[in-house]
Amino acid sequence: MSDLPGRARHGSMAAVPGLTRWWSSRSDTDRIEIYTRWSFHVALLGLPFVLLLATVSTYRGRGVAWDLVLAVGALVTTAACMVVAETGFRRGVVPRVPLGTALVAGAVTVGTGLLVTAPRTAEGVPTPTGPWYLALVGAAVVVALSVTVPYRRLLGWTALVAALTTVLAAVRGTPLVGAVVVGLSIAVAIGGFVGAFRFSVWLLDVVREQERARGVQAQLAVAEERLRFARDLHDVMGRNLSAIAVKSQLAEQLVRRGRPGAADEVAAIGALAGSSLAEVREVVRGYRAVDLRSELAGARSVLRAAGIDCVVQGEEAALSEQAQVVLGWVVREAVTNVLRHGTGGSCTIAVVESGPDVSLTVTNSAAGDVGAWGSGLTGLSERLAAAGGRLSAQQHGPEFVLAAEVPA
Repeated sequence: MSDLPGRARHGSMAAVPGLTRWWSSRSDTDRIEIYTRWSFHVALLGLPFVLLLATVSTYRGRGVAWDLVLAVGALVTTAACMVVAETGFRRGVVPRVPLGTALVAGAVTVGTGLLVTAPRTAEGVPTPTGPWYLALVGAAVVVALSVTVPYRRLLGWTALVAALTTVLAAVRGTPLVGAVVVGLSIAVAIGGFVGAFRFSVWLLDVVREQERARGVQAQLAVAEERLRFARDLHDVMGRNLSAIAVKSQLAEQLVRRGRPGAADEVAAIGALAGSSLAEVREVVRGYRAVDLRSELAGARSVLRAAGIDCVVQGEEAALSEQAQVVLGWVVREAVTNVLRHGTGGSCTIAVVESGPDVSLTVTNSAAGDVGAWGSGLTGLSERLAAAGGRLSAQQHGPEFVLAAEVPA
């Protein structure tokens, strides 16, 4: 027999760690939302008890039926207000049917409360029970609406309740000045009470918005990283694959003609494939530096192998590492476009230092659509903008000019 109380005692305490774990597993936003939501519900649940306290001091019996009507009216009003508040939290709208139910049940509650409470004390002094009955029911409705309705509109509802309580106090025998004081007191009380609840809803909205902003920021970071990877992969592999294609065609022609240079071209293709693999790995790691001189030398070699006369000017310019990296990407993309879209002609690459800036101009007369603004040039424009530079591409007669300018 002694084991049963022990099990009951431990069983009752087992719910506490479970509730603690449940609360700890919630995010800060969830905790604030739960706290705010239940603050509304607890406040609304207190309506029937406060009405009971207001009724006791001036109660006059009218029969059990009227007492039941008062109790049911108070409970229905409370339930309808809770539904209005919960719908506001879940859907952000004011439900018409529960709101109408709250207003009708509230009117029944106030009317029945006026019937079962005395308007005056035994000494003939007007009692404040009636006005405060109306004020309590009106406050419950306004609090329920404060989940979704702006505070300015709530002040209008508060003013309406205060005006009705003033009229009711005057009708029940309170002097006009006293009735106005009662109305103003109720207006201040409801306004402050509803303002506190509305502020808690605003705070919850701010926390939710911050959480959504953090989610969007994380998504943007992922999208930006994907864009960077796609852009880097395009820039790395575009020129190398174009060079491999050109050298493969050249090696094929040399083999067909029995020229001895075919082996060298095949070796160059293998070297390009190996370097491309290494660069792709570096892109994945996110660590890669571009040397402008190497890019210029590679561009000259690749373009000449493709039958395009290439002239490089200003390759000895002393530039910062950032400028070399950005302009190196410009050379890669320009050469890729010429190899992919153009045939024959000539290409001039000029690096010019002018004060605090350095410009790189790629002028080509290769036949074909070498000046199409695609994803490659879009990526270059973004790179230059991030480095404080700019990119322009224009067609001047038979020549296409790609110009980039960045801080030296």
